[in-house]
Amino acid sequence: MNYHRYYPVDVVNGEGTRCTLFVAGCVHQCRGCYNKSTWPIDSGFPFTQELEDRIIMDLQDTEIKRQGLSLSGGDPLHPNNVPAILKLVKRVKTECDNKDIWLWTGYKLNELTAKQQAVVPYIDVLIDGKFIQELADAKLVWRGSSNQIIHRFRLHN
Repeated sequence: MNYHRYYPVDVVNGEGTRCTLFVAGCVHQCRGCYNKSTWPIDSGFPFTQELEDRIIMDLQDTEIKRQGLSLSGGDPLHPNNVPAILKLVKRVKTECDNKDIWLWTGYKLNELTAKQQAVVPYIDVLIDGKFIQELADAKLVWRGSSNQIIHRFRLHN
């Protein structure tokens, strides 16, 4: 998996203070996308074990209390990204007490393959659906267009 940006402190992409990872690779290529540079699967930088370890350490940091991890892109559920994303979310749930995970994907929940579905049990909030420019609304929270659905699987304690 490749990634474009990692923000160890982010207050824009989800509730509370978070760590946010923008991955590479998106097959949806929505018109009006604000993150077109992330579309090519081979763009950005390799996602390394060192970066994964840093994310875990940042989430465990007690000086800057973070509510959780946000995964965006590109598309974290791009088929090429799923193995690394699954490993990361499992590790967050195992090693980072009470941290929530938010994930944005252009796929709809009911369209996910079995491999993509394997990630869902580890996600607290999933925002699904392609960005549709004609349905864009700047007043929406956590999503760009009104067709996108916020699925809350678990409430953060």
